Amino acid sequence: MAKKPRNRGDAGRARAAAPGQASPGQASPGQAATASAVARSASTAQLIAQSGADANPATAAYPGQQFGLPERGPMSVATMPRRLLALLIDWLLSMIIAYWLTRSQFWTIAVFTVEVYVLTALTGSTVGKRLLGIRVMRTGGGPVGFRWSLVRTAILLTVVPPLLSDRDLRGLHDRASDTIVVRL
Repeated sequence: MAKKPRNRGDAGRARAAAPGQASPGQASPGQAATASAVARSASTAQLIAQSGADANPATAAYPGQQFGLPERGPMSVATMPRRLLALLIDWLLSMIIAYWLTRSQFWTIAVFTVEVYVLTALTGSTVGKRLLGIRVMRTGGGPVGFRWSLVRTAILLTVVPPLLSDRDLRGLHDRASDTIVVRL
C-alpha cells in the first residue's frame, strides 16, 4: 500500500520563491494587511449580529427583558425574596382570619386560597404583595382575570412548581397562566 505524501502547506513553494516575491500560496505584505482588515470587520459584524439577539430569552441580560420590562425600578421583575415574603405575609394573615372565624387553624388553606384567587383576579395584588409593592399582571400587560387567576392559584397551592423558576423569575404557575410579578 502506497502512502500519499503529506501536504505541509505551502512550505515547498515558499522555498522556491525568490526573496521579496510572494509565492502562489502566500500573501504579500499589502495583501496580508487587507486580509487582516477584512477579518476585523467580519468579527465586528458578528458582534453586531450577536448584540441584536438580546430579544432572545436565552441571551436576555436581565429578568423581564424579553417582555420589554425595565431592569430596575417600577414595572421591573420582582425579586424572589420579595415574592416569598409576600407569600408568608398572606399565609400569616390567612391563619389569623381562619382562627378568628373558626377558632381553628384547619381552615387556613381555604382562607388563603380564596384570598389569593379573588384578590389576584380583581387587583393583581394580595395583601402581602400590596404591602411589599409588587403585583401580578399578564405578560401582555393586562389584568389577570378570574380564569387565569384560578389556574395560577391552583398550581401555587401545590408548593413546589412555583419554586421552579425560569430566567425571568417566573414559576410554573406564572408560565401556565402567562403572568409575571412586577414591582409597583
